[in-house]
Amino acid sequence: SHISNLFDGVQKKFEYKMRLVYAHFPINATITNGGKTVEIRNFLGEKRVRTINMLEGVKVEKSTGTKDEIIITGTDIDCTSRSAALIRQSCLVKDKDIRK
Repeated sequence: SHISNLFDGVQKKFEYKMRLVYAHFPINATITNGGKTVEIRNFLGEKRVRTINMLEGVKVEKSTGTKDEIIITGTDIDCTSRSAALIRQSCLVKDKDIRK
């Protein structure tokens, strides 16, 4: 299955779409370094800037049609999905009720 995924990735490219969801503090995601780095600012009103480096062969870009959406693309499904997971893991909510 890894070899068939490699062929599919070279032909079609794997794509993950992620949305920035917030209730009160608008999250600001900045793509720098030519699509190799994502900087997340104002997550839950924090001053800390979260910097996530994409893995090798993975590019990230903002969606043109949809507001607050980033698109992660790459030829290797493992690196592409791990890069999406790194973004997700950097924004975990701790010691707060996520329902509010």
